Amino acid sequence: MAFSLIYIAAIFGIFYFLLIRPQQKRAKEMQAMRDSVKVGDSVVSIGGIVGKVTRVTEDDVVVETGAGQLTFKKFGISSVTNEKEEI
Repeated sequence: MAFSLIYIAAIFGIFYFLLIRPQQKRAKEMQAMRDSVKVGDSVVSIGGIVGKVTRVTEDDVVVETGAGQLTFKKFGISSVTNEKEEI
C-alpha cells in the first residue's frame, strides 16, 4: 500500500518537473517580454504581422506597418525581433 502511494507521488512529481514547471517558466518569460515592449521596438504578432511599435498603453500596442497603424492587445505579440538601440 505504501509503495503504491510513493509510486503515484513520484509520477506526479515527474509530471510537475517535466511538463508543468517548464510551461509556467515559458509563460512567465513571455509575459515579461510583452510587458517590456516599448516605443521603437520591432515586433511580430501571433498572426505574423511585423511592424514597429509607435504607442504603448497598459493593455494595447499600436504598431506601424506598411499598410498603416494597427492596434494589438499585448498578448497578441509573439516576439520582439529588434529592440531600439539607445545612443
